[in-house]
Amino acid sequence: MLNLERLRTLDAIARHGSVSGAAQGLHITTSAVSQQMAKLEREVGRQLLARNGRGVRLTDAGRLLAEHAARILSQVELAQSDLEAQRGQVVGELRVSAFPTAARGLFPTAVAELRERHPALRVRSRELEPEHAIRAVVRGDLDLAVLLDWYNKPMPLPDGLVKAPLLDDPADVALPAGHRLAGRDEVDLAELAEDEWITWGEGEFCHEWLLFTLRSKGVEPVIGHRAAESHTQLALVAAGLGVCVAPLLGRNPVPAGVVTVPLTPRVRRHVFVVWRADADRRPSIRAAVRALRTAGERVGAAGESTATAARNAETAG
Repeated sequence: MLNLERLRTLDAIARHGSVSGAAQGLHITTSAVSQQMAKLEREVGRQLLARNGRGVRLTDAGRLLAEHAARILSQVELAQSDLEAQRGQVVGELRVSAFPTAARGLFPTAVAELRERHPALRVRSRELEPEHAIRAVVRGDLDLAVLLDWYNKPMPLPDGLVKAPLLDDPADVALPAGHRLAGRDEVDLAELAEDEWITWGEGEFCHEWLLFTLRSKGVEPVIGHRAAESHTQLALVAAGLGVCVAPLLGRNPVPAGVVTVPLTPRVRRHVFVVWRADADRRPSIRAAVRALRTAGERVGAAGESTATAARNAETAG
Protein backbone atom coordinates (compact mmCIF):
# COMPACT_ATOMS: atom_id res chain seq x y z
CA MET A 1 0.00 0.00 0.00
CA LEU A 2 1.50 3.33 -1.07
CA ASN A 3 1.83 5.90 1.69
CA LEU A 4 -0.02 9.15 0.89
CA GLU A 5 2.44 11.48 2.63
CA ARG A 6 5.36 9.93 0.78
CA LEU A 7 3.52 10.38 -2.50
CA ARG A 8 2.91 13.99 -1.51
CA THR A 9 6.65 14.41 -0.96
CA LEU A 10 7.44 12.92 -4.39
CA ASP A 11 4.84 15.19 -5.99
CA ALA A 12 6.42 18.22 -4.29
CA ILE A 13 9.88 17.31 -5.63
CA ALA A 14 8.43 16.93 -9.14
CA ARG A 15 6.66 20.31 -8.92
CA HIS A 16 9.45 22.29 -7.25
CA GLY A 17 12.34 20.61 -9.04
CA SER A 18 14.51 20.12 -5.95
CA VAL A 19 14.60 18.66 -2.45
CA SER A 20 15.01 22.11 -0.90
CA GLY A 21 12.07 23.49 -2.91
CA ALA A 22 9.90 20.56 -1.86
CA ALA A 23 10.88 21.06 1.77
CA GLN A 24 9.96 24.74 1.60
CA GLY A 25 6.63 23.99 -0.08
CA LEU A 26 5.74 21.28 2.44
CA HIS A 27 7.04 23.31 5.41
CA ILE A 28 9.36 20.52 6.53
CA THR A 29 13.13 20.06 6.63
CA THR A 30 15.20 18.79 3.71
CA SER A 31 16.21 15.87 5.94
CA ALA A 32 12.55 14.93 6.37
CA VAL A 33 12.08 15.03 2.59
CA SER A 34 15.09 12.75 2.08
CA GLN A 35 13.83 10.31 4.73
CA GLN A 36 10.37 10.16 3.16
CA MET A 37 11.87 9.50 -0.26
CA ALA A 38 14.15 6.76 1.08
CA LYS A 39 11.12 5.03 2.63
CA LEU A 40 9.14 5.38 -0.61
CA GLU A 41 11.98 3.85 -2.63
CA ARG A 42 12.09 0.88 -0.24
CA GLU A 43 8.31 0.64 -0.45
CA VAL A 44 8.21 0.41 -4.27
CA GLY A 45 11.56 -1.35 -4.70
CA ARG A 46 12.77 1.15 -7.31
CA GLN A 47 15.18 4.09 -7.40
CA LEU A 48 13.11 7.26 -7.76
CA LEU A 49 15.81 9.94 -7.43
CA ALA A 50 19.27 10.21 -8.97
CA ARG A 51 22.02 12.71 -8.30
CA ASN A 52 22.28 15.54 -10.83
CA GLY A 53 25.28 17.74 -10.05
CA ARG A 54 24.58 19.24 -6.63
CA GLY A 55 20.88 18.46 -6.89
CA VAL A 56 18.68 15.54 -7.82
CA ARG A 57 16.49 14.49 -10.74
CA LEU A 58 13.65 12.03 -11.03
CA THR A 59 14.47 8.69 -12.64
CA ASP A 60 12.10 7.22 -15.23
CA ALA A 61 10.38 5.30 -12.43
CA GLY A 62 10.27 8.47 -10.35
CA ARG A 63 8.58 10.46 -13.14
CA LEU A 64 6.07 7.67 -13.72
CA LEU A 65 5.15 7.44 -10.04
CA ALA A 66 5.06 11.26 -9.73
CA GLU A 67 2.45 11.41 -12.51
CA HIS A 68 0.31 8.90 -10.64
CA ALA A 69 0.91 10.76 -7.38
CA ALA A 70 -0.42 14.01 -8.86
CA ARG A 71 -3.63 12.27 -9.96
CA ILE A 72 -4.01 10.46 -6.62
CA LEU A 73 -3.56 13.67 -4.63
CA SER A 74 -6.07 15.45 -6.85
CA GLN A 75 -8.60 12.69 -6.19
CA VAL A 76 -7.92 12.94 -2.45
CA GLU A 77 -8.57 16.69 -2.64
CA LEU A 78 -11.80 16.04 -4.51
CA ALA A 79 -12.87 13.42 -1.96
CA GLN A 80 -12.17 15.83 0.90
CA SER A 81 -14.16 18.53 -0.90
CA ASP A 82 -17.09 16.19 -1.43
CA LEU A 83 -17.10 15.08 2.19
CA GLU A 84 -16.90 18.67 3.39
CA ALA A 85 -19.69 19.63 0.99
CA GLN A 86 -21.86 16.75 2.18
CA ARG A 87 -21.36 17.79 5.78
CA GLY A 88 -22.12 21.37 4.72
CA GLN A 89 -20.04 22.93 7.48
CA VAL A 90 -17.35 25.60 7.12
CA VAL A 91 -14.54 24.01 9.12
CA GLY A 92 -10.85 23.18 8.92
CA GLU A 93 -7.98 25.35 7.67
CA LEU A 94 -8.01 27.70 4.70
CA ARG A 95 -4.73 29.05 3.31
CA VAL A 96 -5.17 32.28 1.37
CA SER A 97 -3.02 34.99 -0.17
CA ALA A 98 -3.40 38.40 -1.79
CA PHE A 99 -1.16 40.99 -3.40
CA PRO A 100 -0.19 43.66 -0.80
CA THR A 101 -2.88 46.30 -1.44
CA ALA A 102 -5.62 43.67 -1.51
CA ALA A 103 -4.25 42.11 1.67
CA ARG A 104 -4.56 45.54 3.31
CA GLY A 105 -7.79 46.58 1.60
CA LEU A 106 -9.78 43.31 1.68
CA PHE A 107 -8.39 40.80 4.16
CA PRO A 108 -9.09 42.63 7.45
CA THR A 109 -12.82 42.87 6.64
CA ALA A 110 -13.17 39.46 4.96
CA VAL A 111 -11.17 37.42 7.48
CA ALA A 112 -12.88 39.10 10.44
CA GLU A 113 -16.26 38.22 8.93
CA LEU A 114 -15.20 34.61 8.42
CA ARG A 115 -13.98 34.37 12.01
CA GLU A 116 -17.27 35.75 13.32
CA ARG A 117 -19.54 33.61 11.12
CA HIS A 118 -17.47 30.42 11.09
CA PRO A 119 -15.44 30.09 14.31
CA ALA A 120 -14.43 26.50 13.43
CA LEU A 121 -12.59 27.75 10.31
CA ARG A 122 -8.92 28.69 10.69
CA VAL A 123 -7.81 31.19 8.03
CA ARG A 124 -4.08 31.54 7.39
CA SER A 125 -3.28 34.55 5.18
CA ARG A 126 -0.13 35.93 3.59
CA GLU A 127 0.92 38.58 1.09
CA LEU A 128 2.07 37.20 -2.25
CA GLU A 129 2.48 38.73 -5.70
CA PRO A 130 0.07 37.33 -8.31
CA GLU A 131 2.60 35.31 -10.33
CA HIS A 132 3.83 33.47 -7.21
CA ALA A 133 0.31 33.05 -5.84
CA ILE A 134 -0.93 31.32 -9.01
CA ARG A 135 1.85 28.75 -8.79
CA ALA A 136 1.13 28.20 -5.09
CA VAL A 137 -2.57 27.53 -5.78
CA VAL A 138 -1.75 25.13 -8.61
CA ARG A 139 0.77 23.30 -6.40
CA GLY A 140 -1.74 23.04 -3.56
CA ASP A 141 0.32 25.20 -1.19
CA LEU A 142 -2.60 27.68 -1.13
CA ASP A 143 -6.34 27.08 -1.24
CA LEU A 144 -7.30 30.47 -2.63
CA ALA A 145 -5.55 33.60 -3.95
CA VAL A 146 -6.66 37.16 -4.67
CA LEU A 147 -5.15 38.33 -7.96
CA LEU A 148 -5.39 41.25 -10.36
CA ASP A 149 -5.10 42.18 -13.96
CA TRP A 150 -5.53 45.46 -15.85
CA TYR A 151 -8.21 46.64 -18.26
CA ASN A 152 -5.80 46.32 -21.19
CA LYS A 153 -3.57 43.46 -19.99
CA PRO A 154 -5.26 40.24 -18.73
CA MET A 155 -3.50 37.93 -16.28
CA PRO A 156 -2.98 34.52 -17.94
CA LEU A 157 -4.27 31.63 -15.83
CA PRO A 158 -3.44 27.93 -16.17
CA ASP A 159 -6.13 25.31 -16.68
CA GLY A 160 -7.74 23.82 -13.60
CA LEU A 161 -8.48 27.07 -11.78
CA VAL A 162 -11.87 28.64 -11.05
CA LYS A 163 -12.13 32.45 -11.11
CA ALA A 164 -14.64 34.85 -9.51
CA PRO A 165 -14.59 38.68 -9.77
CA LEU A 166 -14.37 40.78 -6.59
CA LEU A 167 -14.26 44.42 -7.75
CA ASP A 168 -13.10 46.83 -10.42
CA ASP A 169 -10.45 49.05 -8.87
CA PRO A 170 -10.11 52.54 -10.42
CA ALA A 171 -6.59 53.95 -10.67
CA ASP A 172 -5.55 57.63 -10.72
CA VAL A 173 -2.18 59.24 -11.17
CA ALA A 174 -0.53 60.51 -7.99
CA LEU A 175 1.35 63.81 -8.41
CA PRO A 176 3.32 66.07 -6.07
CA ALA A 177 1.05 68.91 -4.93
CA GLY A 178 3.19 71.43 -6.82
CA HIS A 179 3.13 69.49 -10.10
CA ARG A 180 2.14 71.42 -13.21
CA LEU A 181 -0.90 69.12 -13.73
CA ALA A 182 -2.01 68.88 -10.10
CA GLY A 183 -4.98 71.19 -10.65
CA ARG A 184 -6.39 69.31 -13.64
CA ASP A 185 -9.71 67.41 -13.62
CA GLU A 186 -8.11 64.55 -15.57
CA VAL A 187 -4.76 63.65 -17.12
CA ASP A 188 -3.69 61.49 -20.05
CA LEU A 189 -0.66 59.31 -19.35
CA ALA A 190 0.98 60.69 -22.50
CA GLU A 191 1.11 64.11 -20.80
CA LEU A 192 3.57 62.66 -18.28
CA ALA A 193 6.16 61.69 -20.89
CA GLU A 194 8.84 63.93 -19.36
CA ASP A 195 8.18 62.94 -15.75
CA GLU A 196 10.16 60.49 -13.64
CA TRP A 197 8.14 57.42 -12.67
CA ILE A 198 7.89 55.57 -9.40
CA THR A 199 6.89 52.01 -10.16
CA TRP A 200 6.79 48.43 -8.90
CA GLY A 201 9.63 45.92 -8.85
CA GLU A 202 11.38 44.72 -12.01
CA GLY A 203 9.42 41.89 -13.62
CA GLU A 204 6.29 42.33 -11.50
CA PHE A 205 3.01 42.19 -13.38
CA CYS A 206 2.02 45.79 -12.51
CA HIS A 207 5.43 47.13 -13.57
CA GLU A 208 5.17 45.29 -16.88
CA TRP A 209 1.66 46.69 -17.34
CA LEU A 210 2.91 50.26 -16.80
CA LEU A 211 5.69 49.84 -19.38
CA PHE A 212 3.27 48.24 -21.84
CA THR A 213 0.68 51.01 -21.41
CA LEU A 214 3.09 53.95 -21.62
CA ARG A 215 4.89 52.51 -24.63
CA SER A 216 1.54 52.01 -26.39
CA LYS A 217 1.19 55.80 -26.11
CA GLY A 218 4.63 56.41 -27.57
CA VAL A 219 6.18 57.16 -24.16
CA GLU A 220 9.44 55.54 -23.06
CA PRO A 221 9.22 55.96 -19.27
CA VAL A 222 12.06 57.21 -17.13
CA ILE A 223 12.05 54.94 -14.06
CA GLY A 224 13.42 56.77 -11.05
CA HIS A 225 12.38 54.59 -8.11
CA ARG A 226 10.85 51.18 -7.44
CA ALA A 227 8.74 50.13 -4.47
CA ALA A 228 6.42 47.16 -3.96
CA GLU A 229 4.12 48.96 -1.51
CA SER A 230 1.75 51.70 -2.69
CA HIS A 231 2.28 53.71 0.50
CA THR A 232 6.03 53.75 -0.15
CA GLN A 233 5.39 54.93 -3.70
CA LEU A 234 3.10 57.71 -2.42
CA ALA A 235 5.71 58.78 0.14
CA LEU A 236 8.21 59.17 -2.70
CA VAL A 237 5.67 61.21 -4.66
CA ALA A 238 5.09 63.43 -1.59
CA ALA A 239 8.83 64.11 -1.51
CA GLY A 240 8.64 65.37 -5.11
CA LEU A 241 10.63 62.45 -6.51
CA GLY A 242 8.27 61.45 -9.29
CA VAL A 243 4.75 60.37 -10.20
CA CYS A 244 3.00 57.01 -9.92
CA VAL A 245 -0.22 55.21 -10.78
CA ALA A 246 -2.32 54.96 -7.61
CA PRO A 247 -5.19 52.42 -7.56
CA LEU A 248 -7.94 53.06 -5.01
CA LEU A 249 -7.68 49.72 -3.20
CA GLY A 250 -5.42 50.04 -0.19
CA ARG A 251 -4.43 53.62 -1.12
CA ASN A 252 -5.88 55.63 1.76
CA PRO A 253 -4.81 57.60 3.59
CA VAL A 254 -3.08 59.63 0.88
CA PRO A 255 -0.18 61.54 2.48
CA ALA A 256 0.00 65.32 2.58
CA GLY A 257 1.73 66.78 -0.44
CA VAL A 258 0.16 64.29 -2.89
CA VAL A 259 -2.69 65.02 -5.31
CA THR A 260 -4.52 62.20 -7.12
CA VAL A 261 -6.02 63.02 -10.52
CA PRO A 262 -8.24 60.71 -12.62
CA LEU A 263 -6.71 59.35 -15.80
CA THR A 264 -8.27 59.64 -19.24
CA PRO A 265 -9.16 57.22 -20.64
CA ARG A 266 -10.14 55.66 -17.32
CA VAL A 267 -7.74 53.08 -15.93
CA ARG A 268 -9.00 50.15 -13.88
CA ARG A 269 -7.64 47.00 -12.33
CA HIS A 270 -9.81 43.89 -12.18
CA VAL A 271 -9.46 42.21 -8.78
CA PHE A 272 -10.53 38.56 -8.62
CA VAL A 273 -10.06 35.37 -6.64
CA VAL A 274 -9.01 31.93 -7.89
CA TRP A 275 -9.00 28.41 -6.49
CA ARG A 276 -8.53 24.88 -7.82
CA ALA A 277 -11.48 23.34 -9.64
CA ASP A 278 -11.16 20.12 -7.64
CA ALA A 279 -11.87 22.12 -4.45
CA ASP A 280 -14.87 23.96 -5.89
CA ARG A 281 -17.44 22.27 -3.64
CA ARG A 282 -15.72 23.06 -0.35
CA PRO A 283 -18.02 25.19 1.84
CA SER A 284 -14.96 26.99 3.22
CA ILE A 285 -13.98 28.13 -0.30
CA ARG A 286 -17.49 29.36 -1.01
CA ALA A 287 -17.70 31.16 2.35
CA ALA A 288 -14.37 32.88 1.72
CA VAL A 289 -15.44 34.03 -1.75
CA ARG A 290 -18.66 35.49 -0.31
CA ALA A 291 -16.73 37.33 2.41
CA LEU A 292 -14.23 38.71 -0.11
CA ARG A 293 -17.02 39.88 -2.40
CA THR A 294 -18.68 41.67 0.51
CA ALA A 295 -15.38 43.36 1.36
CA GLY A 296 -14.96 44.33 -2.30
CA GLU A 297 -18.45 45.85 -2.40
CA ARG A 298 -17.60 47.96 0.65
CA VAL A 299 -14.41 49.20 -0.98
CA GLY A 300 -16.35 50.10 -4.12
CA ALA A 301 -19.04 51.91 -2.13
CA ALA A 302 -16.42 53.83 -0.14
CA GLY A 303 -14.72 54.86 -3.38
CA GLU A 304 -18.00 56.16 -4.82
CA SER A 305 -18.66 58.13 -1.62
CA THR A 306 -15.19 59.67 -1.75
CA ALA A 307 -15.60 60.63 -5.42
CA THR A 308 -19.04 62.13 -4.75
CA ALA A 309 -17.71 64.16 -1.81
CA ALA A 310 -14.86 65.44 -3.96
CA ARG A 311 -17.24 66.50 -6.73
CA ASN A 312 -19.51 68.24 -4.22
CA ALA A 313 -16.55 70.09 -2.72
CA GLU A 314 -15.44 71.26 -6.17
CA THR A 315 -18.98 72.42 -6.98
CA ALA A 316 -19.23 74.32 -3.69
CA GLY A 317 -15.87 75.92 -4.33
